[in-house]
Amino acid sequence: MQAYAPLFSILNQAIDDQQYSLNKALPKEMYEPMAYIIGLGGKRVRPLLTLVGCELFDANPKEAIHAALAVELFHNFSLIHDDILDNAPLRRGHSTVHEKWGHNIALLSGDGMMVKAFDILSNANSHHVLELLKLFSRTAIEVCEGQQLDMNFETQEKVSVENYIHMITYKTAVLLGCSLQMGAICANASDKNQKHIYEFGKHVGIAFQILDDVLDVYADDGKFGKQVGGDILSNKKTFMLLNAFELANENQSSSLQYLLTSKEVLPTEKVKQVTAIYDTLGVRELAVKEANTHTAIALKHLEELDAEATRKNDLKAFALHLLNREV
Repeated sequence: MQAYAPLFSILNQAIDDQQYSLNKALPKEMYEPMAYIIGLGGKRVRPLLTLVGCELFDANPKEAIHAALAVELFHNFSLIHDDILDNAPLRRGHSTVHEKWGHNIALLSGDGMMVKAFDILSNANSHHVLELLKLFSRTAIEVCEGQQLDMNFETQEKVSVENYIHMITYKTAVLLGCSLQMGAICANASDKNQKHIYEFGKHVGIAFQILDDVLDVYADDGKFGKQVGGDILSNKKTFMLLNAFELANENQSSSLQYLLTSKEVLPTEKVKQVTAIYDTLGVRELAVKEANTHTAIALKHLEELDAEATRKNDLKAFALHLLNREV
């Protein structure tokens, strides 16, 4: 988005500088995977939001650059580990780290990125660093808890939609809220403004994850950058699957159970048949409706912010653009 082009420039330069230092470090087997996944780019939404959260409250966004780098490193650490746990072959349209270097190196490189994130954050303004570290640490453990809940759901027979929302709040949404709030902290924003910007980011994150689950099933292979149907193949409890079981008649429920547990159904056929049940039950539309509900909550928190109207409108437009993917 054009309004944030200067912030992207600041962010990308800082990331490039950091990537160079990773490439020069030894042992290279540990650091090359770090540089690789960072070099794959992605939208870099989370670290950008940290700079946005700082500028929103009339501060120089460079005040939040250490926080932004920490967010980007932590996010990529989580992606490396998530891909291992999901046995995912693709990330951003390229081979995942564990596919290229093996599981052991991928785990160690991911761990190194998380440690590096805290190290970089410790270099933030001394007036803010303690508050930043407390928020970042809380968020980091919540993300890990969310990942564990996601894994637990795979073997639990009964998972409620409410449990699913709680899981994605921790696994995905809290990092968006944290990213914005860390920027606000660097700008000396009030507690009230920090709370509203955090809640805005959190609910955008919930909407984003629900729509990401939809895209996992319905996206164009060439545009998604990940394996389409991956959640179905790994039997993930998504908003659509949970609602499908709630809405299914006896025959549909039996079919779903068979497709999720059978080792005889080919992967492509499994994705095709589960998707057909989703289509019949209309769970895609229910997911989009739920995402819209959380988007509305997010925008209400944005309205409550004591910030310049143009900057709030820019953030609103960016969030809606982020959510307006092909679903």
